[in-house]
Amino acid sequence: MKNIEVDVDVEMKSIQLQEPSADVPSPTGDVTPAGQKGKENGQRRRAHIQFATLCWSLYLAGWNDGTTGPLLPRIQRVYSVNFAVVSLLFVFACIGFMTGALSNLVLDGRYGFGKVIVLGSLFQVVAYCFESATPPFPLFVLWYAINGVGMALQNAQANGFVASLRDNPEMKMGILHAVRFQYISSPNRRVGAGAFSSPLVATQFAQQPHWSLHYLCSFGMALLNSILLIAVLPTEKSGCERSQFRQVFALRAVHLLAFFILVYVGVEVTVGGWIVTYIIDVRGGGPSSGYISSGFFGGLTAGRVSLLWVNRKVGERRALFVYAFLAIGLELIVWLVPSLVGGAVTVSVVGFFLGSMYPIAMNHAGRVLPRWLLTGSIGWIAGSGQAGSALLSFVTLLEPLPLNPG
Repeated sequence: MKNIEVDVDVEMKSIQLQEPSADVPSPTGDVTPAGQKGKENGQRRRAHIQFATLCWSLYLAGWNDGTTGPLLPRIQRVYSVNFAVVSLLFVFACIGFMTGALSNLVLDGRYGFGKVIVLGSLFQVVAYCFESATPPFPLFVLWYAINGVGMALQNAQANGFVASLRDNPEMKMGILHAVRFQYISSPNRRVGAGAFSSPLVATQFAQQPHWSLHYLCSFGMALLNSILLIAVLPTEKSGCERSQFRQVFALRAVHLLAFFILVYVGVEVTVGGWIVTYIIDVRGGGPSSGYISSGFFGGLTAGRVSLLWVNRKVGERRALFVYAFLAIGLELIVWLVPSLVGGAVTVSVVGFFLGSMYPIAMNHAGRVLPRWLLTGSIGWIAGSGQAGSALLSFVTLLEPLPLNPG
């Protein structure tokens, strides 16, 4: 018996000392270390490509946001409409965005991430195509609403996707929205080019006879966006076929975040959209005043990226209050100090401090909301932001010039 036990011990030790070959799969079917590393590298590469594609999608959203301000004076002259009528562009864009946000609650569970975001991109392609033809003003406004539906679907899906990531979602959310507003505006704001770059282009088109060809440029970008989304993103369903209406609206956190975003986006769009008209009519700015809008959105982009470390250092909640007070103080300077150059520079700094607020809110949503309701909830929160953009734009119309003391 002793000899048998010794033989068994020797045999077991020899088995434990044997190293598995990298070329031979394990008997259980597990992937070898080399194969696992290759698979992880492939998944990481695919994730980077998908994230870059979503950045381009939100870059286009930032491009759209930065377009309207510089074109407003030209649209007023072409269609012979006053402030109140031209502001219908904001109102119908808001209606479209809210419609898209509500539709997202139904479409997300039924068709899934990839299909819904592609559908949103196709809405934008169609809208830009018809806007470039300079249709009658009622139809021009209607296509702004269709564009809003498309942006709402893409915004909800992209934010929900990034907020649910496990690998550093806070940094990626900041980059995503920085692209929208370099819009980097790009969006978002923030590859450094969407809302920052579009006013540069829109200002030039606003001074040309064929000003509406700016929307033809937007059409080409939207078409490229659709192609990239179709080629890169997965089309799996979320696994929930039921509508998320009741579940989303039962969450108190959703309504609080929606109100915050309503006020924030209202301020952001009002400043970025009406600052050009304000500078021209009140401060005596010339046709190139549209570049000031680029400065504002450029500040938004820079703030969303460069203030990430500040948010981590002092805490996002505390940073939010500091940025809000600084932005309010700087806006008072724009209003009270009758300086064209000073106002232009100050508006850019206002954008810098406002920039981090949206990503902070989206990060908070990702932490406090159930993951299976995240995309639908973010869609509704973002839709409330568009409602705020229309509401505050209308408030701005209430005797804007007499409110200026300078």
